[in-house]
Amino acid sequence: MEQIVLFGVFLILMAIGVPVAFSLAISALSTALYMGVPPLIVFQQMSEGVGSFAMIAIPLFIFAGELMMRGGVADRMINFAGSLVGHLRGGLGQVNIMSSVFLSGISGSPIADASAIGGIMIPQMVQRGYARSYSVNVTISSAVIALMIPPSPNLILYAIAGGGGISIADLFTAGIFPGLLLAFALLITAYIQAVRKGYPAERFAGYYMILKTLIAAIPAIILIVVIFGGVRFGIFTPTESSCIAVIYVFLVMLLTYRGSSFRILMEAVSAASRTTAMVLFIIASAAAFGWFMAFLQVPTSVINAMSAISESPIVVMALILITLLLLGTFMDLSPMVIICTPIFLPVAINFGIDPVHFGIVMILAAGIGLYTPPVGTLLFVGCAIGKIGVGEVLKTIWPYYLTSTVVLLIVAYVPWFSLWLPALFR
Repeated sequence: MEQIVLFGVFLILMAIGVPVAFSLAISALSTALYMGVPPLIVFQQMSEGVGSFAMIAIPLFIFAGELMMRGGVADRMINFAGSLVGHLRGGLGQVNIMSSVFLSGISGSPIADASAIGGIMIPQMVQRGYARSYSVNVTISSAVIALMIPPSPNLILYAIAGGGGISIADLFTAGIFPGLLLAFALLITAYIQAVRKGYPAERFAGYYMILKTLIAAIPAIILIVVIFGGVRFGIFTPTESSCIAVIYVFLVMLLTYRGSSFRILMEAVSAASRTTAMVLFIIASAAAFGWFMAFLQVPTSVINAMSAISESPIVVMALILITLLLLGTFMDLSPMVIICTPIFLPVAINFGIDPVHFGIVMILAAGIGLYTPPVGTLLFVGCAIGKIGVGEVLKTIWPYYLTSTVVLLIVAYVPWFSLWLPALFR
């Protein structure tokens, strides 16, 4: 009965439109009152949920991303991407995807990538004759790449939610190849769609322009290398790398890009503070909710239920993927990771699935859910930026959704794609 109260209150509150953070907190508090447990436990678990030292990396990476997005870095990365692939059929669509690859190593947030790249690219694409639906589809589907390529705050969150025994360095490394695989698949999809719609090919900028834009983008590229290399080789922890990222970004803006000003700094602080407050409140509420799931032995119940359905890891993985895709349609990524990791990670381990591999699969599946109807967060962000109705986008988004789902299945059922690169560093 306690499990029914926990999940029943949560689902009812979500159905009537209560924000997910409040839904999680209220459902945990309701369960505590029903069980006769002191309500103070709920607030203790909320405090502990955001009290981890590793959690400091999340707001600092958010702040570093805001600084770089506002300091001219996005423009330079997009220019570099344009010089590489802008001459292909539907070139601006290809530039959009490649920009997501480069900027994902800076922001780590699909919403930030969609906002930064979409705000720059979608108006240009519409002005040059691209359909708004095509522009939005390319933007939001490629924004998921930010979840895979380090630094990804959600991979850090997964490691924390998994009990802290999963290597963040391995997770960072494991996400690179699946992220590039998704980018390559989306490039092909965008190209095919551009050919079908008769979109033009841009003029090749020349090798001199590639070199010129590369030189301009080098300071940002160095940051990606420093963050990944430092964490991977144990030079510093993910938390220390986030501090280094903030300092490095500020120095680059001040000395190289000349994009620093007091106004930009205050805008970045304000935006990062709002985002951090929202994310940490969600994480705190999800931590309390997750404690009650553990206390009520929900993971054990799920393992028993799935074992009763099938003993095959293939079937179990399919059930987990379907569940994650459905949850992603109405739930933000952070609470999904906090809630679903304690439930599904023990199931995955029980069926012999590597926890690092499973983390990449979970994050990718949850990312696809972000632009899946009816309530995908990325879907609404993209439509707002592109000034287009959700219904019109949904008519044309299916090729990108299909492509991303195929990549998800490949990554899920061929662990080599996630695990071969981490194995090289062991």
